[in-house]
Amino acid sequence: MAKTASKKTAATASPGQGDGRPRLMLMDGHSLAYRAFFALPAENFTTSMGQPTNAIYGFASMLANTLRDERPTHLAVAFDVSRKTWRSEEFAEYKANRSKSPDEFKGQVELIGELLDTMRVTRFAVEGYEADDVIATLATQAEAAGFEVLIVTGDRDSFQLVSEHVTVLYPTKGVSELTRFTPEKVQEKYGLSPAQYPDFAALRGDPSDNLPGIPGVGEKTAAKWINQFGSFDELVARAEEVKGKAGQNLREHLDAVKLNHRLTGLIKDVALPTGPDGLCREPYDRKSMAVLLDSLEIRNPSLRERLLAVDPGAQEEEPAPAAGVEVDGEVLGAGELAPWLEAHGGQPLGLASVGSWSLGSGSCTEIALAVASGEAVWFDPTQLDEADERSFAAWTADAGRPKVVHKAKETMRVFAEHGWTVAGITMDTALAAYLVKPGRRTFDLDALSLEYLGRELAPAEAGGGQLAFGADEDAERNALMAEARTVLDLGGVLGERLAEAGAADLLREVDLPTSELLARMERAGIAADRGWLDRMEQQFAAAVQQAVREAHDAVGHEFNLGSPKQLQEVFFGELGLPRTKKTKTGYTTDADALAWLAQQTDHELPVIMLRHREQARLRSTVEGLIKTIAPDGRIHTSFNQTVAATGRLSSTDPNLQNIPVRTDEGRAIRRGFVVGEGYESLLTADYSQIELRVMAHLSEDEGLIEAFTSGEDLHSTVASQVFGVSRSSVDPEMRRKIKAMSYGLAYGLSAFGLSQQLGIEAAEARRLMDTYFERFGGVRDYLHRVVEEARASGYTSTILGRRRYLPDLNSDNRQRREAAERMALNAPIQGTAADIVKIAMLRVDRALAEQKLESRMLLQVHDEIVLEVAHGERGPVEELVRREMAGAADLRAPLDVAVGFGADWESAAH
Repeated sequence: MAKTASKKTAATASPGQGDGRPRLMLMDGHSLAYRAFFALPAENFTTSMGQPTNAIYGFASMLANTLRDERPTHLAVAFDVSRKTWRSEEFAEYKANRSKSPDEFKGQVELIGELLDTMRVTRFAVEGYEADDVIATLATQAEAAGFEVLIVTGDRDSFQLVSEHVTVLYPTKGVSELTRFTPEKVQEKYGLSPAQYPDFAALRGDPSDNLPGIPGVGEKTAAKWINQFGSFDELVARAEEVKGKAGQNLREHLDAVKLNHRLTGLIKDVALPTGPDGLCREPYDRKSMAVLLDSLEIRNPSLRERLLAVDPGAQEEEPAPAAGVEVDGEVLGAGELAPWLEAHGGQPLGLASVGSWSLGSGSCTEIALAVASGEAVWFDPTQLDEADERSFAAWTADAGRPKVVHKAKETMRVFAEHGWTVAGITMDTALAAYLVKPGRRTFDLDALSLEYLGRELAPAEAGGGQLAFGADEDAERNALMAEARTVLDLGGVLGERLAEAGAADLLREVDLPTSELLARMERAGIAADRGWLDRMEQQFAAAVQQAVREAHDAVGHEFNLGSPKQLQEVFFGELGLPRTKKTKTGYTTDADALAWLAQQTDHELPVIMLRHREQARLRSTVEGLIKTIAPDGRIHTSFNQTVAATGRLSSTDPNLQNIPVRTDEGRAIRRGFVVGEGYESLLTADYSQIELRVMAHLSEDEGLIEAFTSGEDLHSTVASQVFGVSRSSVDPEMRRKIKAMSYGLAYGLSAFGLSQQLGIEAAEARRLMDTYFERFGGVRDYLHRVVEEARASGYTSTILGRRRYLPDLNSDNRQRREAAERMALNAPIQGTAADIVKIAMLRVDRALAEQKLESRMLLQVHDEIVLEVAHGERGPVEELVRREMAGAADLRAPLDVAVGFGADWESAAH
């Protein structure tokens, strides 16, 4: 019996300091979240829906590290409810000086709470009290009950709670370094005992809480007085004994310091639903945690591993069987695969393999198959005898033999290197999971198994995403057989989810066939002119250096154009240019800021910097292309089906969408993609204004449909109707505004976004949109309707039924809600366009095969398809491309296809 297991790291804490005491850790949620927010830049931690996650990530990282280092047996986190507390009622100005929380911070505390819920950590938030009061209450109760207490907070008022068995862990560097405040440490730092700290704080005041101090009295004087008189009360009673100006100031501000003393003291008897004994740590809800982290696009494996490593549910024993992952496994030798397939090959088989593919070559080194009963086999495909080889090849190519795989495209691509054609894939668990929940950012098998089957698998190793349990050969084989069984079981669950979502046909008829086509396109690649690309790289490198020289000349000295700090000094210090948006590290010099500065000032440096960055980006793009040229002289990109939530395809290694389409430099780069040996030319084909045609179809707006069918230039026709002039009177500026408007609506653009794009005031952009909607009311009604329908159902849908789930449409967080509304406007249009392009690709590919033509499809970028045309096939290929692409969808605004031919990608443009 072969079983798989993942080794778990023990997280059960040994009682505090070896004295048998349980250990309670209390955390100030708001304080730590706020510190985490400023410790990490929000721009580096934002989801595709615009939700910042820097506070969540920083808090989770600090929590994982603290749990690892301190090993508490009990845990709770306290949060503030609002600024209205007993302190603000007694002193209206309490914390009144604090600025409004940044928009990027809002909503993150709520999500931190959701993370704690998945960890089954008790949260406290009591109306009228601050988190400090809750912590003080629990710490007092716990110490009395024999606990050791750790308080993690960025509020120094907690120092008054420190005792022999209560320690404060105070962040001194973001949230990564914590200083331990014991009685000795408090005494060392302030010259006072913890019990005297509130007395000291009352005299010192606290600017962060808007509590005024005594003029001329600092920390040293405050500490001296407390030590001299013994206590705050004694000092107040004998205030007349304090000499000099300081004494006079004390007496003049006695009422203020008395108020400070009341407000600084912590309440230790807040009514709570549970006490320390009810805060014992519990095993995580790992499935919910994985789902939440996926939804927040927190993909850092180190953070996940650190969180899981301190799960109280982890066990110290050596590898135990993962829940439910059990297979009756057998290793097959030469001559044993053929009879096994004869006995089992007619039923659905889960298939898992270990292999690699890069730069047009690859190999498969291990394969495992599993059936629903749990029986599984492992074999080395390089050790098959002739009968096994024939049997396996026949099984893989038989469309009547159902196969369930994870990431079908990768399997087909690697198998093709061995000459195995793969047909009969009825389920790809990665694609199915994508259709069920397109917004998630990982489709690794271990995450899906945990979410849908409640099973844990070992983390996938780099290189193909396959599973391995270490160096032990048997463990690796068992793991792969367990993977094959998991794939099969997961396919059943996801099949049901697809049926519920009405997406089973979409997988079977569109996405799976597209995978097979993309695998062939990746293997074919596209020929590259290395000499041309080398010259382009040199040209861009020279342009970068020229921009550097011009920047230095413009300022009068050398500086590092890649250093934000030096750029800030030059722009806002030396040159005194207008200040841009303030960030944690200063005033931003990003591309938007540079463009704004170029408009606001006559100084040449912003324009030079923009050119420098553009040339550097182009150089980087070309360098990336050169590095990916394979030994066969072709570039083999990888197409991604599960990245864009709208259903659009993307590419990596290299990312062909990075090549500019509308600039001279971008077109020059495209000249480096050429027709390969043995072929006549490249053909490019794409749809004219497909998004707008889809919008016209979905909105059923007669005016917009008529504009398409009139035969006139669309944007000029629409502009004449919006501005109320004849077509001949439409000037280029009118046409530009309407073009931006039309495409902006298809992408969910707001009036503010349109104003930024056109360089006009937001009010003018709003008037333009209002005028547009007055003329095209059907578009207005559709855009309103699609958001409201999505708000009610929770998702949008394309014509083919591809859903995009948008739970944030009903979020209390305005930022998240508005981002979801923009996506609701965008998803049906973009998703339908993406579906049409896929259908067009499949129709063209099928027609090429039916007519037995040698021409082949190579690329799909944006809405464009690139084919390599064999000698003598130009006429029939052009005819079938136009016919099949035009017939991909029956829209009220008919599809229009443009086709071009050439020796390179740019020459083939149309």
